[in-house]
Amino acid sequence: MRRTSARFTLTGAAAATAVAMAVIGATTASGVTAPEPQPAAAAAAAPIGFGAGTTGGAGGATVTVSDAAAFKTAVQSSAAQIVRVNGTISLSSMTKVTSNKTIVGVGTAGKITGSGLNVANANNVIIQNLSFSGSNDDAINVQYSTKVWIDHNSITGAKDGAVDIKRASTNITVSWNRTYGQDKNMLLGHSDDNSSEDNGKLKVTYDHNWFDGTNQRNPRVRFGNPVHVLNNYFSNIGSYGVASTENAGVLVEANYFENTDDTYHLGEGDSGPGSLVARNNHLVNSTAGETGGSVAAIPYSYTAQSASSVKATVTAGAGVGKI
Repeated sequence: MRRTSARFTLTGAAAATAVAMAVIGATTASGVTAPEPQPAAAAAAAPIGFGAGTTGGAGGATVTVSDAAAFKTAVQSSAAQIVRVNGTISLSSMTKVTSNKTIVGVGTAGKITGSGLNVANANNVIIQNLSFSGSNDDAINVQYSTKVWIDHNSITGAKDGAVDIKRASTNITVSWNRTYGQDKNMLLGHSDDNSSEDNGKLKVTYDHNWFDGTNQRNPRVRFGNPVHVLNNYFSNIGSYGVASTENAGVLVEANYFENTDDTYHLGEGDSGPGSLVARNNHLVNSTAGETGGSVAAIPYSYTAQSASSVKATVTAGAGVGKI
């Protein structure tokens, strides 16, 4: 039997997020719409879980971009900014995102292809309602960063990870995303040798995501404690669902596992075991996995959706164009 690992799901504000798309102004030849003279509405309601309090570019100018040059200028600005993506942005390499940014797709038109986004040494970033495909690296990489919300994206075909979070990053919520066509899905903590940076960090909430046929790392966790895997839908998982390793503490709560032989387990590859607590999960053609040890208390209030109803909720609400 395959080994298994755990996580938990949150409900609440993320389910009711709404994107404000009102931007007036002429689009320039450079592919960027001039900032509004008055601030536009924030991209979405506030996240729940560890990423609560992330506001992104709220209060800053709003620009709309439709090509890579304008996109890079906007997301690398030193100012707070809401960056609306209206079209396909073709990147050749990982593109840095600076602090106090909201990057949000317009309807279903916002697409990132060719490479991905690197949230590095940044604070207060929202990435929302974008379709990522065919990255030559990760779709989204987060390192040395805090207060990040990754929400309602669709991700497929990244050469490495869909969403990798590492190097002392913390206070992050990953919610309502659909990932598919991915081998390595979501890594939390990149190396067994990085405990000096990662202990006490890597606190992440994975909430209402749809792991749709992804093979492994849903997520694979090192050091983070607690990590909350809540109300996610795991369907047709290939190798394994959740792995808790290297003294991590993972709560896998009220998730819906379907056609997943190895739902969750302790240890993975050369990485030693962490702790994993599983509770109130719903299993369909799936087997309860390996648990053990204790997990630190979740430090925020939340309401877990009944696991049996998670499939319907997540398939209706996860991914692009669902906010």
